[in-house]
Amino acid sequence: MTQIHSGFVDVNQTRLYYEMAGSGEVVVLIHGFTLDTRMWEDQFLPLAQHFRVIRYDLRGFGKSALPTDEAYSHVDDLNALLDRLNIPQAHLVGLSKGGAVALDYALTYPSRVGRLALIDTVLGGFAWSSQSNAENGVVWQEAARGGIPAAKAVWLAHPLFAPAHRQPSVSARLAQIVGEYSGWHFVNPNPERHLQPPAAARLGELGMPVLALVGEEDRADFRQITDLIGQQVPQSRVIVVAGVGHMSNMEAPTEVNQPLLAFLTAL
Repeated sequence: MTQIHSGFVDVNQTRLYYEMAGSGEVVVLIHGFTLDTRMWEDQFLPLAQHFRVIRYDLRGFGKSALPTDEAYSHVDDLNALLDRLNIPQAHLVGLSKGGAVALDYALTYPSRVGRLALIDTVLGGFAWSSQSNAENGVVWQEAARGGIPAAKAVWLAHPLFAPAHRQPSVSARLAQIVGEYSGWHFVNPNPERHLQPPAAARLGELGMPVLALVGEEDRADFRQITDLIGQQVPQSRVIVVAGVGHMSNMEAPTEVNQPLLAFLTAL
């Protein structure tokens, strides 16, 4: 049975929660917006058979501390976490918002990243479609009108999650994680610092191997982002995961884990 170590690290005037299992080269899993370490349940221990795997809650999510009104950067937080755990280099795997953090980290600290796997990823500096802006805007409008519970209900009903809701077990897991999310970002200005210039203008700088997976039924913007990565990142491979949407690692774990493991173990 694989032993799981869990704990907190105090870095950058915040507290981050993490879990670690396995041994060998390090793989870090970075979750999506409103989610936490639990979205990686189908990847964490399977990958730990081959690697030392770390999953952690970004500042503001899961068991990690909420932001304050002080400016902060998820890239700085990840760097400090790796420093505290004495990890000079890691492979990064990020979904959605977590993919954007992984991309920004790889551009900021390229020597600390071995391989980069992006799943249904956000891309800093990407010009979102008017449809995406409208769909997202509804959530914050509802937060202003009805507070955090109302915003969470609208967020879970977002078209982003429609394919995931077709699977009762996945839908229930999402509902639990989002239900336990603080909702802080829906009702507070977020002083997060973003990479400048943003990643969208710098994909050609990525020198490490990059795998980009996207659900066949993910929103058009996310499929477009994945296409851009395939076109502009020198060492990139794109895989479309059939029959699933934005939460492809939860919706089709086998179909995601197989290429992910092959990519991470490739010589």
